Amino acid sequence: MENIVLHKAETRGNANHGWLNAYHSFSFASWYNPDRIQFGALRVLNDDTIAGGMGFGTHPHDNMEIITIPLEGDLAHKDSMGNTEIIKNGDIQVMSAGTGVQHSEFNPNADQQTKLLQIWLFPNKRNVAPRYQQITLDVADRHNKLSQILSPNADDEGVWIHQDAWFNMGNFDAGIATEYKIKKEGNGVYAFILKGNVTINGQELNSRDAVGISGTDILTIKANTDAELLLMDVPMNY
Repeated sequence: MENIVLHKAETRGNANHGWLNAYHSFSFASWYNPDRIQFGALRVLNDDTIAGGMGFGTHPHDNMEIITIPLEGDLAHKDSMGNTEIIKNGDIQVMSAGTGVQHSEFNPNADQQTKLLQIWLFPNKRNVAPRYQQITLDVADRHNKLSQILSPNADDEGVWIHQDAWFNMGNFDAGIATEYKIKKEGNGVYAFILKGNVTINGQELNSRDAVGISGTDILTIKANTDAELLLMDVPMNY
């Protein structure tokens, strides 16, 4: 039995701190919605804009898989594992917090904002040794098709995490249709529209809308305009 949860862009939580304008798809920090705690193993989807020269000071995480996808500008990362990196659009970064890690993130450019998605998934193994991975992907690979950016497998395309999850991104021209087959029985897909108008399994979605679909094997996706989207295929029970 297909189950659909629709999250329109304007129903997200919003916290505008001046230096940070954050939209929360799920309950986070001071925004709490009992109907919006998680979608399966997906716990956090934050759509953040960081002002020039600003950022998050050093703070801790544990037992969470943290994925950062820069959309615009640069993000400087520093952590207690000794990593000091800059990530930018086309890159994807993952941190398995495991037994505990501290990190800071900031916009190194005073003259431009940074936009990013930060996503947290519950892991399928607790208290692992913390790890960091960052790769640069060819955005051209996403033209009119879905391109995998994350999986559970170190030898697959994209980064890997401690969870049976697969992420794909696609940039579609208007009128292009495709199908997505859910990777594992019992998984559902949370689809987040980065831009444009898309119909997924009959549900029309606009920029920053999202739909969570479980209890089915296949998603039918049609770009009604030029569009960009992120699919997060995650366990519903984990």
